[in-house]
Order: sequence, then structure tokens, then C-alpha cells
Amino acid sequence: MERKKPHADQRYIDGIRENNSEVIRDIYKKFSGKVVAFIHKNSGDTDEARDIIQETLITIYQQASNNLTLTCPFDAYFFLLCKRKWFNKLKEKKGVTITEEALSVHDDSLQHVLETETFEAKTDLFESKFKELGDKCQELLRLSFTLSSLEEVASQLNVTYGYVRKKKSLCMGALTELIHNSPVYKALKNK
Repeated sequence: MERKKPHADQRYIDGIRENNSEVIRDIYKKFSGKVVAFIHKNSGDTDEARDIIQETLITIYQQASNNLTLTCPFDAYFFLLCKRKWFNKLKEKKGVTITEEALSVHDDSLQHVLETETFEAKTDLFESKFKELGDKCQELLRLSFTLSSLEEVASQLNVTYGYVRKKKSLCMGALTELIHNSPVYKALKNK
């Protein structure tokens, strides 16, 4: 499959990933008004709109850290992601009327939004199941994710390399089982 070239708006994704305050200010200045107006039109207020914008920027930051390449206008991607987050919030409230406006959504922006939502769901699933592990497993896995070798992990925990290697395998097995047994995992797998 041929890789598409990055859109000129990739600079927004790069700016978010680098936590560039000038780019983030530019995003608020250029794109937040449309989101605020949409949320006002759909049973929300300015504070809720600000929350949605902030959540969306965090989601994009997490996805950008995973090498997101934007192949559509940032405005379409950002707005669609905000819109879907707002609709999800409204679904939680129940009984709220939604004014859906006809939008011509660029195919790439919808694809990016779906990928971002899937990435976010996978990250949330991993984090929630990780918290279900025992403290010792969490500590060992955190160290193995951050340190460069299992020898360093063994040294830090003051145990043998063989113990760390076996315990890590058991902990990863337990984590994998927790994830695979989750209804969320099954739903993601069927997407």
C-alpha cells in the first residue's frame, strides 16, 4: 500500500508533539471557535467546549508521539475528533438533542480520527489492565519499560537476572490475559 505524503498541516501535529506553545496558541486561535460554536449549538457550554478541546489536544499529543502523519487538513481532523468526543459525552448524558450539520468530511480526516480513537481505546485498555496487576508486577514491568536491560532491572530490584527474566515473562503473560479477556479488547479486535 502506498504511503501518502504528509499534509502541509503536519506542522500542527509536530508542534503538539513538541509542546510548542506558539503552535498550540495558533490552534486555539484558528480552530477553537468552530468547536465552541458547535458545542453551544448541541447542548453544551463554553467550559464543556474548552474541556473537549483540551482532551482532543491530549489525544492528538499521545497519537503524535506514536508518529502520526497527517494526510488531510488539520482543521477537518481536529474538528471531527472534537465533534466525536462531544457526541460521546452527550451519549453518556442521555436524552440530549443533537443538531447534526451536514459536513463533507475528507476521507483522510475520518480515517485519522478512527485511528486516533482506536489508539486511545487501546492505551486506556492497557493502562486499566496494568493497574489490575499486583504491585510487584507493576514495578518490575515499569522498570523493564524504562531501563535499557533486564540486568539493570535485576540490579535495581536487588534480585537475580534469572528471577527478573522469569517474573517479567509471568507478569507479561498475566497482563496479556487480562487484556485478551476484556470485552473492550474483543470489541477492538472486531473493528
